[in-house]
Amino acid sequence: MNTYDEFQRAQMFFDAKDYISASRLLAPVAEAEPGNGAVAELLARAYFHSAQLGRAEDAFRRLIGLDPCNGWAHEALARTLERRNRPAEAARYRKLAAAMGVAAAEEIEVSVTAANLA
Repeated sequence: MNTYDEFQRAQMFFDAKDYISASRLLAPVAEAEPGNGAVAELLARAYFHSAQLGRAEDAFRRLIGLDPCNGWAHEALARTLERRNRPAEAARYRKLAAAMGVAAAEEIEVSVTAANLA
């Protein structure tokens, strides 16, 4: 199976709300495709939803590194940091997201598919 097929498989697990399986499939794909923003985003979301918050933080930071102007990624990182009880650090990313036009929300859209982060 190639990386695209693995990504598609992981997407199916994610859509079925099996976030741990999705993250297990995506981790090697992200390693093989370090510049792929779609993989980085889905992996970060899978980590977040499965409460692997340390990994989610790293993955969202990697996503921001790939695209520093991605306001959504800044908001998602802020949300992750808040869940890790680091509100002062989260505030910085929340401000950056707001400056990029992304409004803070209790439930944020985590992509075009709009998953619930609560």
